[in-house]
Amino acid sequence: MSRILVVDDEPDLRYIMRRVFERAGHEVIDAGHGAAALEVVSGPLPDLVVTDMMMPVMDGAELIRRLRADPRTARIPILAATSNAQLAAGADAVLTKPYQPSQLLAAATALLARKADPR
Repeated sequence: MSRILVVDDEPDLRYIMRRVFERAGHEVIDAGHGAAALEVVSGPLPDLVVTDMMMPVMDGAELIRRLRADPRTARIPILAATSNAQLAAGADAVLTKPYQPSQLLAAATALLARKADPR
């Protein structure tokens, strides 16, 4: 079981992502914007971050920049879920909105597998 941090300002999307990941056996924590996500990672680290890019308070681009700048969080895989892939510089993978739940799970699973086997 992996620990996945879902970051999105839309509560309905966070709920859907939570359900997809929990049904696949993962533990899910969530945050409504980048600043809240940074607070979450000050505790136990997630195995994967799935983030929207356009959010209030702190957007996904700034969240990614800060995660990559901190040695403690720099190696956490990041999946950007966005309608504009150009905003997702620094993410390990991009999932273009709209997407199907199966695509979300497949992208997350691939990143988690890559983390487990970093060859």
